[in-house]
Amino acid sequence: MIAVGLVAPPWLSTIARADMIKQEKGGKVDPDCILVVCQLSGGNDGLNTVVPWANARYRELRPTLAISESDVLKLNETMGLHPSMAGLASLYKAGKVAIIQNVGYPNPNRSHFKSMDIWQSASPSTSLKGGWVGRYMDSKLDKGPQNPVVAMGLSTEKPLALQASHASIPCFASLADIRTMVGDPEVEKMLRDIQGSANANDKVVQDANKAALDAMSYLRDRLAKFTPKQQYGTDRFGEGFKQVAQILACSPMTRVVYFQAGGFDTHANQPTTQANLLKGFSDGVTAFQAEMETLGLDKKVVVMVFSEFGRRCYENASSGTDHGAAAPMFLIGSRVKGGFYGEDPDLDNLQNGDLAFKTDFRQIYATALDHWMGGDSELILAEKFPSVDLFRA
Repeated sequence: MIAVGLVAPPWLSTIARADMIKQEKGGKVDPDCILVVCQLSGGNDGLNTVVPWANARYRELRPTLAISESDVLKLNETMGLHPSMAGLASLYKAGKVAIIQNVGYPNPNRSHFKSMDIWQSASPSTSLKGGWVGRYMDSKLDKGPQNPVVAMGLSTEKPLALQASHASIPCFASLADIRTMVGDPEVEKMLRDIQGSANANDKVVQDANKAALDAMSYLRDRLAKFTPKQQYGTDRFGEGFKQVAQILACSPMTRVVYFQAGGFDTHANQPTTQANLLKGFSDGVTAFQAEMETLGLDKKVVVMVFSEFGRRCYENASSGTDHGAAAPMFLIGSRVKGGFYGEDPDLDNLQNGDLAFKTDFRQIYATALDHWMGGDSELILAEKFPSVDLFRA
């Protein structure tokens, strides 16, 4: 939670520098480009999420952890989903889920922190500054009207992905933070008074703080008037997708929402832990998609799902799996071209016990940047990556 003390939160002095987003040639951004990024923190086991059920080698590598063929939610003649993901399976069958196989990057790193930095910066060499969403925001800054909630994060700390050189993207542990910041008229007055006294010689900061508080007030008033129509779980995914739905229902200017849920580091007791996590994710994103359809926003929203790495292909002695490399990514939405992209996992040609990556994750970022978000992927990623045909017109 954001604490209200004698001084304004650090993000408040710079948040309002994020201006209204424009296309490169001065036009407004396409209203159909809202990106929700869902991060599965801890290294989700891709092989037991998107299961190569027809591959005998899968059961040889995982004599106790392999999902039984009778339990797999089969999607085609070789691949299926974990049995706890019935909601996602239904979305896949409706053509709203793209599953990109064997996603990773060269010379994979098995450190949670290093690999997550690589994914969030989109820079395996760590040569690029800030995060890929932050650089996208920097590339879109313009001198037009301010729009301080064009991108938001739901997290206690700002993830590297949202860090920028000029734009400032607010993060909240929950939407309750917005109510805490500006829900009490006396607290709001105190914060506004601080901006008029402590920084009396810095009009730029004063104006930025006022714009930020105005934006939070705007969002707060609208959140109070919206009640989700779908039933969401009380787990991190249920709460996360519910709050994203609330934001998008109430804030038509928002273009990017980023949130994460952890617990996927399953070195031991993987069957129970992963089943609960995947059920929470599947149920949450299914309710979110239904909410977007009810609101008429489903053709404007795409959910991108990733984890910092997959797990080893063979099980360990603790009924779990250790840090690996390549894994599947998901794109979910009504304008996604559903289906499988890339080859099935090659379990006969492993690299140090890991799946070899076949699709660079920056190809998926480039696809989203160029064909969904109206950005310039070569500018943001400092390299041109081939896109994947993932979106419907």
